[in-house]
Amino acid sequence: MITRIQPGTRLSHAVTFPLSGTLVMTAGEVADDPEANITVQTEQTLAKIDALLAEAGTDKTALLSAYVWLPDIGDFEAMNAVWDAWLPEGGAPVRACVEARLADPRLKVEIQVTALKA
Repeated sequence: MITRIQPGTRLSHAVTFPLSGTLVMTAGEVADDPEANITVQTEQTLAKIDALLAEAGTDKTALLSAYVWLPDIGDFEAMNAVWDAWLPEGGAPVRACVEARLADPRLKVEIQVTALKA
């Protein structure tokens, strides 16, 4: 069972979980269309994460942590609008979001997650 400590709508401040499950960690995922705006790139990135979690036998309800990189922190609110709509209610993971240069300057967001597979 995942226990979320000080949960909010966007992130939890800490997450505990039993060791009887398997951790699923994604790579830093990015959008397929680097020419798209931040909203579309975030949607595409989260869709890729959904598919990877499903292939691993879990889903976003079992998220433990997330790291978000934005080359322009000015995109924070637009990215969060998509993120907030994507998260399951009561299922916010611990999360960090920082401004960082990405490998392809056209990319507007990169996201890596860790989830639990029971």
